[in-house]
Amino acid sequence: MDIFLMLLLIAGAITVLLVRNLFVATMVLGIVSFTMALIFISLDAVDVAFTESAVGAGISTVLYIGTLALVGAGEKGRLKFAPVPLLVSAAVGAILIFASFEMPPVGGADNPVQTHVAPRYVQETPTEIGVPNMVAAVLASYRGYDTFGEVTVIFTAGIAVIMILRQQRRRHNARDDADLFLRDGLGPSITGLGSVQDIVPNIIAKLLIPFILVFALYVQFHGDFGPGGGFQAGVIFAAAFILYALVFGLERSRQIVSETTILFLIALGVLIYGGTGVAGMLLGVNFLDYNVLASDPIAGQHLGILLVELGVGITVTAAMLAIFYAFVGRVDLLIDQQRAARGRVPQDPSPEPRTEGEKQ
Repeated sequence: MDIFLMLLLIAGAITVLLVRNLFVATMVLGIVSFTMALIFISLDAVDVAFTESAVGAGISTVLYIGTLALVGAGEKGRLKFAPVPLLVSAAVGAILIFASFEMPPVGGADNPVQTHVAPRYVQETPTEIGVPNMVAAVLASYRGYDTFGEVTVIFTAGIAVIMILRQQRRRHNARDDADLFLRDGLGPSITGLGSVQDIVPNIIAKLLIPFILVFALYVQFHGDFGPGGGFQAGVIFAAAFILYALVFGLERSRQIVSETTILFLIALGVLIYGGTGVAGMLLGVNFLDYNVLASDPIAGQHLGILLVELGVGITVTAAMLAIFYAFVGRVDLLIDQQRAARGRVPQDPSPEPRTEGEKQ
């Protein structure tokens, strides 16, 4: 089974490189990500498989489709042969292959990973942390600094994407975009795929979304006892709202979770995580030391892990939704420009005076 999955993974990667239609390449990438999730499951890395399936096969595919709605599904003509980048890539690959021979053998008992911190985690986690899921104990407690850095990176990435995609273009650039949208003949918006008459997607979405949210809550608050945690739960939460936006439209989704609320939640999650560490400092211990958060150190560890995982889940959910809203909002803007250029709807009034040529 593992050999079959690896061959399927290689075949999918080669297909992505060779296929000319970007939409087909996006679908194949989703299959590759799902195959990778199955490989993680076979390696007993269920926590990573959660994230890979939800992000790689789910949300990333939706964002790729949103990008294709902006740029078109047709790939440009083949570029000229560039020998210098090819030689550089080949040289770097050769160096990496040569360096891999100096790595310790896979599965060796004397590997550094088997003789350094891993044995301590395995032996001391039940008494120091008391969390059945050792992955959650390592990520949220032992490596709390690293996880806090990862949450900060997600926060920064979400804010950066919003700032980039929200940049208002000049009027002539918007007209150029509308002309490009017309010339390429791009289809309808990726949001609101269903309508009142489309009973099947509406009913299926209404049936699935509550179960998705309940499962996300289970993954969030059961992550210290089984596979899951804030990262996985945040992505699953975001997937539920993205499914709602795809079926019922972006505007209805914004009525439930507005962009202002999303920006607030992105910062709130980081503040919860960092505030948990600061609370320990105020009580006289190191940053992100949870032992003093309760009368019993084990209870304090449970409470601290619960709080920081909650902060992670909130930030991941809000960041995913912020990126999705920014992408599909951009698509809807171009669609409005397309309709305005075709005369379907009146163009937005501009405070700048128009020339006679523009009026014509």
